[in-house]
Amino acid sequence: MSTASSSASSPQVASPAVPELYSDEYSYTSLSRAAVLSLVFGILGLLSWYSPLLLFLSLLGAIFALVAFSNLKKYPNELSGKNLARLGGTVSLLMLFASPIKHTYVYYTELPEGYERISFAALKSPVGAPDIPPVTALELDGKKVFLKGYIHPTSLSSNAAKTFILVPDWATCCFGQQPPLTHMIEVRLTGEEFASKSLRRHSLAGTLSVRTRKKPVDGLEGVFYELEADHFQ
Repeated sequence: MSTASSSASSPQVASPAVPELYSDEYSYTSLSRAAVLSLVFGILGLLSWYSPLLLFLSLLGAIFALVAFSNLKKYPNELSGKNLARLGGTVSLLMLFASPIKHTYVYYTELPEGYERISFAALKSPVGAPDIPPVTALELDGKKVFLKGYIHPTSLSSNAAKTFILVPDWATCCFGQQPPLTHMIEVRLTGEEFASKSLRRHSLAGTLSVRTRKKPVDGLEGVFYELEADHFQ
């Protein structure tokens, strides 16, 4: 009896307290993927300042920012990244407003007086047709035109060239492949400007000559079009 009585009256040993840090093994937050993508596309969207074709990057940045804010509101204890989404969304919205204004202004002010704005679409032969100047190109013979394009890298004789080949697209410019004949213009700069290797798009204005017979060009098959350019930018 005494043994049982002493056992019952002995003090209970308290179990050690569990540190609060480990009280909940799921007490962490995950970085919102939408917030990260918003910032990434927001930064890439800055390139739309140079080309309106890249404006979709800013649009994606704004969309991912909205998705991120929606997810952060639904799961405030599980997700983080509000500042990333805020920064990505702000940059994207800024470019969505600023880039179109800038490119619209350039479009209406870049055309020199007395020149007709054209594109390579008027010079290219139709798909499946012979690679010769179409009627739309023949009608431009001798006219003062304004157009944009890229310098073909193999057509430059030096880093301060006065003649080069202009092509319509970035892929042909950068990879240096042989373009179709009606996708090339031999340019001769008549002013003080010089051309050097470049990946950016250039604006040119001058008098266009359209040949009915191919003119040989060093390093390429030849050209039908020549441009005496008095404006190069």
